[in-house]
Amino acid sequence: MNVHEYQGKEILRRFGVTTPRGIPCFSVDEAVQAAQDLGGKTWVVKAQIHAGGRGKGGGIKLAHSLDEVREHASKILGMTLITHQTGPEGRLVRRLLIEEGADIRKELYVGMVVDRARQRVVLMASSEGSMDIEGVAARTPEKIHKVFIDPATGLTAGEAEAIAHNIGLEGGAASQARALMLGLYRAFDRSDASLAEINPLVLTGDDRVVAFDAKLNFDANALYRHPDIVAMRDPDEEDPVEVEASKHDLPYIRLDGSIGCLVNGAGLAMATMDAMLLSGGWPANFLDVGGGATAGKVAEAFKLMLRNPQLKAILVNIFGGIARCDVIAQGIVAALGQVKLHVALVVRMKGTNEELGWKILAQSNVPIIAADNIVEAADKVVAAAQDANAAIDFAPPVSRAMSIPINGEIRLECAESGTT
Repeated sequence: MNVHEYQGKEILRRFGVTTPRGIPCFSVDEAVQAAQDLGGKTWVVKAQIHAGGRGKGGGIKLAHSLDEVREHASKILGMTLITHQTGPEGRLVRRLLIEEGADIRKELYVGMVVDRARQRVVLMASSEGSMDIEGVAARTPEKIHKVFIDPATGLTAGEAEAIAHNIGLEGGAASQARALMLGLYRAFDRSDASLAEINPLVLTGDDRVVAFDAKLNFDANALYRHPDIVAMRDPDEEDPVEVEASKHDLPYIRLDGSIGCLVNGAGLAMATMDAMLLSGGWPANFLDVGGGATAGKVAEAFKLMLRNPQLKAILVNIFGGIARCDVIAQGIVAALGQVKLHVALVVRMKGTNEELGWKILAQSNVPIIAADNIVEAADKVVAAAQDANAAIDFAPPVSRAMSIPINGEIRLECAESGTT
C-alpha cells in the first residue's frame, strides 16, 4: 500500500523527522487559503499522486505570490500528470500539497528498503539528491553509501553519523541528519514499511536538514496492525479492479498481458506464469485464490479477470490440497452463471476431489479446454489466446465414467471400456 507525500510526512513527523510545514488541499481556494495560513513569501504547489517524477511532469511549481499560488493550483489540480512512473496514461491530480518555501543549499538522498538477499533493512544515502537514484547507482555507484542494519540492534547512532559524513554533512548538519536517519528507521520499522524514501533531503541555507519529500510503501500483510495507515488509503490512486479484489481478500495484481491466471498458491501462480512465458504468452494478472478458497471467492476472482478488456484467454491451474477441486469448479460455474464467458478457458486440476471437480464442470456445459499438466496447460492457453476462434475441445483426464461436453455435445466416456 502507498500513501501520498503529505501523509508520508505526517507519519515521519511522529518519529521526529523534520519536514516543511504544509497543508493538503482539494480545491484552488483551499490552496490559496493554505498559503495565507502558512505565511511567508514563497510557497511550493505540489501535485499529490502515487508516482515520482512530478516536477519534470509539471506537477511541482514554486509560487512567489498568492496570485501565483492560485495560478499554479488551477493548472495542476485536475490535470493528467504524466511521469516516468505513471505510464503514458498518466494520473489525474485530485489533491495538492501547499508547503512553505525554503532556501535550498544542497539536495541529498536518503532511503530505506528491505534487502531480500541479505534479509535486512538497508539504509542508502547519496550526495546526489533530487535525481534518479537508480541512475546514480548505475553511473557512479561510489556515490551510494549503504548500511545493512542488524535487526537485533537497529540502526545505531554511529552508523547514521558515518553515513551523514559520507554524503558531505559536517557539524550541526551531520548531527541533524543522524537524528533524522534514526527517526526514519523507527518509522520504517514500527509502521511495517517496505520502502521509505526522502528525495530530496535538503540542507537549507541556515544549516537545517529537512525532508522535502516522502515516499512510503507498506507491507500489505501487516496493515491489520495499522488501522491509522489503512485510513490513509486513496482508492483513486489504485487500479479499481485491485481495490475490488482487496475487498474479497484476493491478492490480485494487474499485468499488461492478455491471459488471465487463476491459481491457488503464490508459488504455483509464479510457476504458472513462468510456464506461460516459456510458451510464448504473457499473463494479464497475478491472482491467488489461496488454500482456503471458497466457491464465492473463486466466483469473484473470475468476475475480476473478465473485467479486463485486453483478456483473450484464462488459465485455471489448481493443485487441490486444502483448496478442493470441486469447490474451485463450483466457483467457476457460479461466476459464469453471472457473467458471460467471452474468451477461451483452459483448466488444469489435480488433487483433492479432482474427479468430482471435473464432473461439476462437465455437467455445467461450460466450454473448457482441459489440460493434464502445467506445460500442456500453458501451451493450450497461449494457442487459444493467439487464435480467438480456436476450436474448444473438452477432454479432461479421468479414470472413471463422466459426462463430458465436447464442442457443445454431451458424451459419456468410460475409461475402463474405451467406449463412448
